Amino acid sequence: MDNDIEEILFDQASIHEAAHRLGQQITKEYTDSRPIVLSVLKGAYLWTADLLREVELQVELEFIKISSYHGGVESTNEISLVTDIHSNVKNRDVIILEDIVDTGQSLQFMKELLQERGANSIKVATLLDKKEGRKVDIKADYVGFDVRNEFVVGYGLDYKELYRNLPYVGILKPQIYEQ
Repeated sequence: MDNDIEEILFDQASIHEAAHRLGQQITKEYTDSRPIVLSVLKGAYLWTADLLREVELQVELEFIKISSYHGGVESTNEISLVTDIHSNVKNRDVIILEDIVDTGQSLQFMKELLQERGANSIKVATLLDKKEGRKVDIKADYVGFDVRNEFVVGYGLDYKELYRNLPYVGILKPQIYEQ
């Protein structure tokens, strides 16, 4: 798998430092709350585990699965809810944990869904923020790293369900997905 990577952007140590930094911020901001942490599957599972180990609060963990890429390298602009949450978010603080915020369309979809269900507040903690890819006006509240407009994999991020288990985030060589 390493041979398919053009460049390593963020190694395990730097990802751990980002998790620690954001975990401290979240702990400070939610001292009087027991937020629902909503991990977006499948990509955010490693980020969720590392970030939550750095949050010194009682939290409830939920998972949601939405789809917009459908196996390709670009969003199809068609968002679908694949797996819904079980918790009632009415009057609750929710923190969405994303692997990457790219077009922002999936995040907007989730925020609107949670607002409709009466969430008290909704914030976003993302490992990667790809601002160049935005198609909607939306921002993450907690950002591990800004990332340039490249197709990245590893640390939960995939291409056709592969590369998620890489211990770092790297740029996938274009010849891999242009075949």
